[in-house]
Amino acid sequence: MRSAPAAGLLPLLLGLRLLLGGGAEAQYSSDLCNWKGSGLTHESHKKDVEQVYLRCSEGSIEWMYPTGALIVNLRPNTSPASYKHLTVCIKPFKDSAGANIYLEKTGELKLLVRDGERSPSKVYCFGYEQGGLFVEATPQQDISRKITGFQYELMSRGIASDLHTVSVIRGSIRDVTNEAEEQESIIHVGVNKLYRQKSKVFQLTGESGNWRGQIKTLLECGVRPGDGDFLFTGRMHFGEARLGCAPRFKDFQRMYKEAKDKGLNPCEIGPD
Repeated sequence: MRSAPAAGLLPLLLGLRLLLGGGAEAQYSSDLCNWKGSGLTHESHKKDVEQVYLRCSEGSIEWMYPTGALIVNLRPNTSPASYKHLTVCIKPFKDSAGANIYLEKTGELKLLVRDGERSPSKVYCFGYEQGGLFVEATPQQDISRKITGFQYELMSRGIASDLHTVSVIRGSIRDVTNEAEEQESIIHVGVNKLYRQKSKVFQLTGESGNWRGQIKTLLECGVRPGDGDFLFTGRMHFGEARLGCAPRFKDFQRMYKEAKDKGLNPCEIGPD
């Protein structure tokens, strides 16, 4: 027969149950990918700095009533030796407000997103080795309606990782829409050969039975419609298909052959 817990332990056990049960008293929730918290836990210590640890390649941060600061530690489940090859991207929520977001390295801060900056589709990227994320609440008369939040993604640099995770097609550029304010271009692609795709970016159209779709890229790539085939190796990025500056297919064939001759090609997709 089990004995009842000692009287002195009852308050502690009840407190643990409330905390672990996620009841009305809990001030934050977290899993390995996402964190949601409240600055109300800092009410009596305005300068508190809270550590947040996340272990996924993508997720989100949502900080209600921001006060004090957060240090966001992104620690993906990969070898630490591979961290130097990672790029971190964040996309603030549309109505994110109440805090500045900085890059922090060895005590030095570099402003990444200013509080109140309104660019709904803007994405901010930096190399993992450039530092971590430091989110600092700005002085507010009323924090009751302030929520600072953003999505994050970690990506491996280079075509080797992309070929295992993205859509891979050979196609032509039918049209390009440039969006100067967002510093990006929308490429309207006609598909000649579909090697692989995810998330149904490219769809069969009408009676012609041709595959078509849209991909976003950097405005600085200078993409223009015209003749010639391109190899598109985009990936899903915050729910959209994106890619770097794409090589013409004949240039890819040359690079592919050189890599294959040296035994360095990371995958087989059939360059013909």
